Amino acid sequence: MARRLGRFVAAAGVAAALTIASAQVPAQAAGPGAPPVAVATQRPPTMPFDPAKLRATLDATRDAGMYGLFSEARDGRTAWDGASGVADVRTGRPVTPGMRQRVGSITKSFVATAILQQVEQGHISLDASVAQYLPGLIPGRLGQQITVRMLLNHTSGIGDYVVTAFPSLKELSPQSLDEFRFRNVPPEQLIQWGLSAPRTGMPGERWSYSNTNYIIAGRLLEKVTGTKAEQYITRNVIEKAGLRHTYFPDSPWVVGPHSRMYESLYQHVKPPRDYSVFNMSWAWTAGALVSTMDDLNRFYRKLLTGRIIGMDALAQMKRTVPVKDADGNVLMNYGLGLYSLDLPCGTFWGHDGAVFGAGTQSLTSAGGARQVSVALNLMKYQQLNANGTLVPHPIDSALGAHVVEALCGTQPGVRTAGPDELVRLLPLQFARTVR
Repeated sequence: MARRLGRFVAAAGVAAALTIASAQVPAQAAGPGAPPVAVATQRPPTMPFDPAKLRATLDATRDAGMYGLFSEARDGRTAWDGASGVADVRTGRPVTPGMRQRVGSITKSFVATAILQQVEQGHISLDASVAQYLPGLIPGRLGQQITVRMLLNHTSGIGDYVVTAFPSLKELSPQSLDEFRFRNVPPEQLIQWGLSAPRTGMPGERWSYSNTNYIIAGRLLEKVTGTKAEQYITRNVIEKAGLRHTYFPDSPWVVGPHSRMYESLYQHVKPPRDYSVFNMSWAWTAGALVSTMDDLNRFYRKLLTGRIIGMDALAQMKRTVPVKDADGNVLMNYGLGLYSLDLPCGTFWGHDGAVFGAGTQSLTSAGGARQVSVALNLMKYQQLNANGTLVPHPIDSALGAHVVEALCGTQPGVRTAGPDELVRLLPLQFARTVR
């Protein structure tokens, strides 16, 4: 049992720390989209969202046990935002829609976008080896076999560093989180830990989520541009998209209004502990960004309409491999720092992310008009089965209902999905613990 849980955590925000568990599939395999949430032979069109229902589903998620959550939904030029619950369980301070959030692996979308800008400029080839740009970083033949594309779509076979960085996670203990809260870790150390971890497959063989891929991608970006990754992404992605509240933190403290961030560690930390103050060097270009829900919607809207990278580069970003659960069901299709997810009314693109105590989901229609981004301040609130998989929690179905209402609206004549279907709306949450 201890070995199984260790493997589950090692393979790991509304994926905390930043990884995926045992979902591994052939990299070149084709697969259908995720099972539809509604039983209909054809997908119904999207309908306008109902602000009262958006509010009700936020409140239902709070009533199911979430401490606090906040959301922004958009339908063309119509925007709605809301919040429910508390930002501080001790004082009762409420959450508000514009709060800053540690968005975890959503950072990967920003990093992949920056890499694709360099592809457009002819400085990087997606199918060139990592060794061409970073000779000697990945030892032996692997550096020649692993391509830039494999880093970005998680088919490199490189293991994850997170459990080495926080070894007590293997025992579902927060000891390492408390001990290393203020530790500074250079990217080279993270890469060394990842390369020393057990490999998950041969290069290009199968999909297996690893934060190490995106730390290497950050170093690649620095090597090619001659600029610190944080500075390049800020200037060429964040500022280009017009984001006002998105940044790489340079201290353990979040700047601006924010919630406390409570970690339950699968109900092994009672009461859940606040980790809103944390040195995020351990996540760097795999998951350190701070943002807001309106900034995330603006970013994905501009990305998916060709206003940050061109449409040819975006097409490369949207070349996906299927990600399946243990039963062979397709949870999502993963591209280059971007995944697609099938809902009752169509296919949506985005990412989710989690760090200790904070989870975020952001999804956008292909044309950029329909969007939702939602933030949570309590993570790993579920229990684990004996086999190390997550037991669905009432929070999951309530949150799924909010996402469906935001993106699809109320669908006449289409039954509401049950809890077992709605949890598929949070694919990384149910495939990993540390992302």
